[in-house]
Amino acid sequence: MKSEVRAAFAREMASARSAEAAGDLALAKRQLERAHILGQQCYAAHMQSHCHMLRLAIRQRDAKEARGQIVRLIGATRFHIAGWVPIGNSGGADVPPTLPMPIPSDLQPYLADFSLRKGLIIRGALLAALLSAIFTMN
Repeated sequence: MKSEVRAAFAREMASARSAEAAGDLALAKRQLERAHILGQQCYAAHMQSHCHMLRLAIRQRDAKEARGQIVRLIGATRFHIAGWVPIGNSGGADVPPTLPMPIPSDLQPYLADFSLRKGLIIRGALLAALLSAIFTMN
């Protein structure tokens, strides 16, 4: 993830934490969704946004959202390995996890050069190494 995207992601996460601390849980969720959009291209950031969404759902006692975040935490790994991320998806349980969505205009510059093809060779090599390790363990 480029440094400017990482910085924007960190700002959105910090805004979400501030909103949550102030008791504005609706704003916290919106900020986490924006962080999710920015963080999708990096596995760790993507998982971090979903973990925080899960924590917020638990705090709100929102069982549907919590279940949705657990499903997304499990499923996102496969999508990252395959090299497919539904760009612009807000990451909330109120939208299908595989639906690409429009990117908010102020976030578009951060994702202008995002390509799913970048890193595909590296992901393929890592997957091949993982499968080789699994099958040679026997």
